[in-house]
Amino acid sequence: MKNLYLVLAIVGAAVPLAFFYQFFGDASQPGFVSALFVNGAAGGFASDLLLSSVVFWLFMWARRSDGPSPWGFVALNLLIGLSCALPAYWYFDRRRAESKSSQ
Repeated sequence: MKNLYLVLAIVGAAVPLAFFYQFFGDASQPGFVSALFVNGAAGGFASDLLLSSVVFWLFMWARRSDGPSPWGFVALNLLIGLSCALPAYWYFDRRRAESKSSQ
């Protein structure tokens, strides 16, 4: 299962980055934040993602002593997205748990 998390983190990075590259490559695009809320559908998805990210951050900070350090995953979440940060966190959490159990 741990390796599946790693694959999902890589896919979760590649897919959003492909769209971001396309978006930021077109200089005529409006600002990023205004584009997030350009209509009700986009605003709904953006607000859901923002709220889910906050819940993920709270989860990581709540189990800070049990899991990996949250800072790198917060950076991944902000720079790429939750689709990369969440499975990456699970991967490193599983890896840490396995190394603890083998000691």
